[in-house]
Amino acid sequence: MRIGTVSGVESYAALLRGIMPTNPNMRNEKLRGVFEGLGFEKVATVLTSGNVVFRTADDPADLEERIQQALNAELGIPGGTIIRSRPELRALLDRDPFEGLPHERGSYLTVTFFKATMREADTTAFDDDPLTRVIGYDRKARAFLTVIDNSTGKTPDFMARLEKAYGKDITTRTWLTVQRVVKKMEA
Repeated sequence: MRIGTVSGVESYAALLRGIMPTNPNMRNEKLRGVFEGLGFEKVATVLTSGNVVFRTADDPADLEERIQQALNAELGIPGGTIIRSRPELRALLDRDPFEGLPHERGSYLTVTFFKATMREADTTAFDDDPLTRVIGYDRKARAFLTVIDNSTGKTPDFMARLEKAYGKDITTRTWLTVQRVVKKMEA
């Protein structure tokens, strides 16, 4: 069975920024309701951190703005929405940028997705941070790849540094979460 487009329908993941499951308006069932109300098919959530997968034949260029406007209007969620297609995320997994590196309690493999396309990301923002190892920038996926050292008991200021370097049109997921999102998209 071929996974992907059927009659122009494609699988997408909406990676939502700033989702807190403790907020009643940010719970999975409400998020799914907004996506279903937009007419998307096979809407499902992955974990409780703002990952929504769906299928649509709609123009992908308009998806981020449409979804964000609906989330804000219906649930009061002002955060950002970043969309990636199944082929984009599958290609990132297939490139295996973390080859041989383990995602474990003391070492988190992270992927920060950018809304905008950049030729290159400034990977020097973490040069003085011994807790963050920059793997690089994957231009095709529009993603910044890092390994966070969580073994020291110190909390890295990773997210604050990311926002300072790149602004708020970004969202970060662990590599395991990206794998789970793709698995759900391909189910």
